Amino acid sequence: MVRLMGRSGTRTRRPGGPLARRQADAERSRRGRGAGVRAALAGRTVAGQVFVLHVVIVLLLVVAAVVALVLQVRNDSAVEARNRSVAVAAAFADGPGVREALRGPDPTAVLQPRAEAARRAAGVDFITVMDTDGIRYTHPEPDRIGRRFVGTIAPALAGRTVTEEIEGTIGPLVQAVVPVKAPDGTVEALVAAGITKDHVGGTADRQLPLLLTAAGVALVLATAGTALVSGRLLRQTHGLGPHEMTRMYEHHDAVLHAVREGVLIVGGQGTLLLANDEAHRLLSLPADAEGRHVRDLGLPSDTADLLASGRIATDEVHLVGDRLLAVSQRSTDSAGGPPGTVATLRDTTELRALSGRAESARERLDLLYDASVGVGTSLDVTRTAEELAELAVPRFADFATVDLFDAVLAGGRPEEVTPLRRTALSGVREDVPLYPVGRQIRFVASSPQGHSLRTGRPVLEPDLARASGWHAQDLEHTAQVVRYGVHSLITVPLRAGTLVLGVVSFWRTERQEPFDADELALAEELVARAAVSIDNARRYTREHSMAVTLQRSLLPRSLPDQNALDIAYRYLPAQAGVGGDWFDVLPLSGARVALVVGDVVGHGLHAAATMGRLRTAVHNFSALDLPPDELLTLLDELVGRIDQDEAADDDSAPVTGATCLYAVYDPVSRTCVTARAGHPPPVLVRPDGTVTFPDVPAGPPLGLGGLPFETARLELAEGSRLVLYTDGLVEDREHDIDEGLERLRGALASSGPTPEETCRAVLDARLPARGGDDIALLVARTRALGPDRVAEWDVPADPAAVGEVRARVTRRLAQWGLDELSFTTELLLSELVTNAIRYGGEPIRVRVLRDRALICEVADGSNTSPHLRYAAMTDEGGRGLFLVAQLAERWGTRYTPGGKVIWAEQPIP
Repeated sequence: MVRLMGRSGTRTRRPGGPLARRQADAERSRRGRGAGVRAALAGRTVAGQVFVLHVVIVLLLVVAAVVALVLQVRNDSAVEARNRSVAVAAAFADGPGVREALRGPDPTAVLQPRAEAARRAAGVDFITVMDTDGIRYTHPEPDRIGRRFVGTIAPALAGRTVTEEIEGTIGPLVQAVVPVKAPDGTVEALVAAGITKDHVGGTADRQLPLLLTAAGVALVLATAGTALVSGRLLRQTHGLGPHEMTRMYEHHDAVLHAVREGVLIVGGQGTLLLANDEAHRLLSLPADAEGRHVRDLGLPSDTADLLASGRIATDEVHLVGDRLLAVSQRSTDSAGGPPGTVATLRDTTELRALSGRAESARERLDLLYDASVGVGTSLDVTRTAEELAELAVPRFADFATVDLFDAVLAGGRPEEVTPLRRTALSGVREDVPLYPVGRQIRFVASSPQGHSLRTGRPVLEPDLARASGWHAQDLEHTAQVVRYGVHSLITVPLRAGTLVLGVVSFWRTERQEPFDADELALAEELVARAAVSIDNARRYTREHSMAVTLQRSLLPRSLPDQNALDIAYRYLPAQAGVGGDWFDVLPLSGARVALVVGDVVGHGLHAAATMGRLRTAVHNFSALDLPPDELLTLLDELVGRIDQDEAADDDSAPVTGATCLYAVYDPVSRTCVTARAGHPPPVLVRPDGTVTFPDVPAGPPLGLGGLPFETARLELAEGSRLVLYTDGLVEDREHDIDEGLERLRGALASSGPTPEETCRAVLDARLPARGGDDIALLVARTRALGPDRVAEWDVPADPAAVGEVRARVTRRLAQWGLDELSFTTELLLSELVTNAIRYGGEPIRVRVLRDRALICEVADGSNTSPHLRYAAMTDEGGRGLFLVAQLAERWGTRYTPGGKVIWAEQPIP
């Protein structure tokens, strides 16, 4: 908890660069550590007080040990002195010849030498023999012989041993007096032995230095250990003192339990360590929840599993009782903290209710917005009505019907006396017993639809079972509708100004609640927006049909999939009428792509029809893999034949002019071969932004004949943009083509690198802003098929080389990760290479490309075209191309200036 609290807080931005900030952080950290150490030594922090307390305890233990040793040694010395003095005195008293010497004439002469010898041997300070009156016979100092013994002798005269501590002439000593008894038990004399305490206290002197040394080492080790513990405690408490720690914990505890967000701290084993008051309230936790496993707290299984799992979660919604709780969970050990997680809980029940109402309002706005952009996408009355019905189901109603007057469908003005026709019907199910599409209907005046048509106002019927006016329309039919489950209805008239074009009905079955007043207003707004589109479609039905025909003829439905070019295009029709501009993107063999832009002079359906014929012809000619100049030659001949056919019909007009530009881009060699027939030249934007107009021979327009077409070969760096367009982009009646080309150059120089950005920049700066001619714009950014995706080998004209080709292609496919295509690829190349060796001419070359498909090409020096045939059962050969056609997804032949190339494509899994 300390770690979590210490790391909380906001992060402030520090001035200076990253290096300066790191240096400043290091300096502050060093100063903070120094200040923390000083505070710790001064005892102002918790860590400092712990340090001082530990040191004082160690010092007290050392002092106590020294005192105890000294006292113990002193006690041991006294006991040892008593024991030794008693033993020496008793031993001497019982020694042989002592009693005889006492009875002799001169006891001192006999006993003095023996007493001194025994004293030195026993290590005592004196051995004194005395008579019963205490007069000494022996003493270490001879001048004291004959004097009275200093000490207590009465107990000894009674036959007992006496020990006592006295202050003798040689210092503090312990002495013992024992009796010398006669055989009959009487005391004949006394023997005293004594030893000073200094002579038995040397043990303390020897042990005390060792004890002090050990105490000093222990003090150093304890101080070092205490310093380490205090340092870690100092870091964990961030140098706070006891009062500050108390205030901090009280503050955090107050905040923790005051926030309106539940907080749970769960240990690494799933044990609940802490839960604030809000968490107890939201989860209905028991009072003794802390310390128990989260799975034992009676929580829902999904919530308990989340808290026990320790996984990271953000705003996961869990149902706990009648509350929807948003749970967020984070790990506590991500930055070196203790294992476990911290989870926060927010009650989103009321928020969900508010958000539900806001969501409902947003959905209604979305519905109206979608109606603005999704209804009226075409100038077709029927389609517009269908779009309205489809938009309303199921977002607004379960079923929606649109009924229009027949005159509106024909493009005329509505007439109230004519019947309506069911134009659109959309629903969640198809078996609804409503009038089908195409059915003519006459609504009675009492029905909701009839009332809306008559008054021009919407009608809400919340309960159809009780709507008598609606039942008057057709009792049997309306009863069937009610039995089906339709229970609520809104009818809104389709009004365009003062005209009522028809009526829209919204029916509800799935949802039990009926339509309300808010939904009535929404339906009225929705229908009002759709009515504008339906009226526009009514006004321009014929123009809409012509526009649809033109678009379908001019533009491809979708661009083909290919990897050689990034393509973007734009088509802008003329202000009035339809034109004959078109463009195409055509994938060719060998990963190449053909780009086509063409223009048929004139406007109207005739120009559009001619354009469609030319576009179809280009598709067919491109399938032959012809060079651009040859393709334009064939197209020129086709236009000439069209003119001849049209000249034979007095009601038709010949093609007054047609232009075309055809370019083929090869991503392997990064070359583009281009030819044009009277069409504006292409524009090349290099990767560095340089804009150039390549020198491509113009050639005559299509249909004139007489002159050959020429090609230009362009080397394109990867990322170059090739821009193809029609003349409507660069010229009109007020500006010549040169000015338009310069304007185009400027727009391309400032455009972005992508084809989409290029199209946008060109059309934003086009001249004129709104022309009288169509505009077709095609922008292609080149890609390159790198060497790592291309494999080429020269093959000698030797059948034995086929095996080496198979081995090489197998290795290359393994490098590409296409081992599963090895078998079919080997088989294809075996047949193609064998045919090239047998029937073709040198040089023979094999090329394998990895593009969207795996492409195998075999080139040879012969221009003899292979033919697919079905071999008879008895034929030994003739099945090679048949096998190629079965194994390959596509295959074909293209001719080159030096021979031909047979290719086959396989899909890459």
